Amino acid sequence: MEMTATQGGRGRPREFDPEEALAAALQVFWRRGYDGASMAELTEAMGITKPSLYACFGNKEALFRKALDLYERDKLCYIKSALEAPTAKGVAERILRGSLAIQTGGNDPRGCLGVISSVGGTAHAESIRDEIMARRASSDRALVERFERARAEGDLPAGVEPQAMACYLTTVIQGMAIQAGADVPRERLEQLINTTLAMWPSN
Repeated sequence: MEMTATQGGRGRPREFDPEEALAAALQVFWRRGYDGASMAELTEAMGITKPSLYACFGNKEALFRKALDLYERDKLCYIKSALEAPTAKGVAERILRGSLAIQTGGNDPRGCLGVISSVGGTAHAESIRDEIMARRASSDRALVERFERARAEGDLPAGVEPQAMACYLTTVIQGMAIQAGADVPRERLEQLINTTLAMWPSN
């Protein structure tokens, strides 16, 4: 059934739910990556025409940015909670287990949207890559600051470098995402989490 935006730019309200359409677009980007998601595939999944997509969301790049916002809001909300854990090890555990739940849970595609959407060399692709890197840098800064606090409080040994610990944790999560995307069993990823936590430095 045809679902248009507005007729002549005014008058009739949209006949589709923008939130539902955006959630459908997120699933396509998550499965296919930015470059791999065609406009035909996006419009089919969203249940709208290409003019309706442009009218509501802008171009493909703008749609992807809105999908990233939705991904961070709905899928990465565990990170803020993780940073509030009373210990650095607790932060790491919440992030690792939250990441595993997103990467392997429910009907969502496996892996991490940020990892999957590492893109090529077109101008749009470079802009998207920069956007992903900027969002990742913001998240990394928050994690480093939390580990700096942990070291100041004596929760991490004085010789431990917060930046290195944040980089290590991020690397483990990215590795988990790649393995989840390759259908490595959840049990093996849980073993990786348990090993990481067993090796976590503490006073």
